[in-house]
Amino acid sequence: MNDEVFMKLALKLAAKGRGYTSPNPMVGAVIVKKGRIIGQGWHRCCGENHAEVNAIQSAMENVSGSTMYVTLEPCCHSGKTPPCTDLIIRKKIKRVVIGTADSNPLVSCKGINRMQAAGIEVKADVLQDECRNLNEVFFHFMETGLPFVTVKYAQTLDGRIATATGQSQWISSPASLKFAHQLRAEHDAILVGIGTVLKDNPTLTVRMVRGRNPLRIVVDNCLAVTTEFNVMQDLSRTPTLIATTKSASDPAFRALAKAGAEMIRVRSDENNHVNLKQLLQLLAARNISSVLIEGGAQIITSALKENLANRLVTVIAPKILGKGIEAVGDLNIRNLEKAKKLSVKSVAKKGTDVIMDCRVIP
Repeated sequence: MNDEVFMKLALKLAAKGRGYTSPNPMVGAVIVKKGRIIGQGWHRCCGENHAEVNAIQSAMENVSGSTMYVTLEPCCHSGKTPPCTDLIIRKKIKRVVIGTADSNPLVSCKGINRMQAAGIEVKADVLQDECRNLNEVFFHFMETGLPFVTVKYAQTLDGRIATATGQSQWISSPASLKFAHQLRAEHDAILVGIGTVLKDNPTLTVRMVRGRNPLRIVVDNCLAVTTEFNVMQDLSRTPTLIATTKSASDPAFRALAKAGAEMIRVRSDENNHVNLKQLLQLLAARNISSVLIEGGAQIITSALKENLANRLVTVIAPKILGKGIEAVGDLNIRNLEKAKKLSVKSVAKKGTDVIMDCRVIP
């Protein structure tokens, strides 16, 4: 029996939950009996059945004596759903093959131990790297206590995100814009600085693809945003959080809160801007496990300078502007050996553009 073959199928199933399971991980499960697949499932949405439950419920015959392939260690605690380990034991599944252990301290090998104690044969770490990569957001969140941060921007071939006068719509192609909306749908929150709001008046919603709208976050130290901007519209369906250093007694603070925005006070950094790390910590406390930063240059630069970015998605348009606004400002790097190093995960073409998807090497 080739365990990797069935685990690859479980991985494909798990990926179907992308954009819907957070803060839970994406998980896929396949049940095999006498060499035949008799059941399969994936975690479809946070709060709903886990992959193991869906696979068992889909089974075409009794699962007793079968082997279950699951991309992540089955849970052994009660949350919004009962423990999957109890169901696996009760259904007399004989063998469980696991892609990787769960970093959640409520699980973390406890599920494996419980199944082994019940007499189930457990094999772990099958396609471990692939299973961890699929849930890089979840593992980062569990292991660091901070949201996984993706920085995304579109630039010309000579590194400009706008003309010298600030015009930026649209540098990228329609195909790249659709890709950007897919990224939004896959993140819990989307974050921009007040400069981007004042210049572009973005809506920051998912429109070109199917998916949920992320929480909109505006970093606005001086509270320049007003109720007329798009980020302050339709707040009942798409909430907006405004991070500022201003106190709750500030008239603008009170006016925005009255209009329906969620206001959060964050301490200042050394430049009297919103402290991004503290903001991320506050977001993590709300179970926000992933944040997409879409600009502008000041926010992008701060995230990179403070080592808060985990992923860098750069859309490169085949255009040259010459003088213009740089995507990344001064990182105070004076020695080439100190340059931020990236690992290129993929390079793809979207419309006329090239998209580089990288991970920031710590």
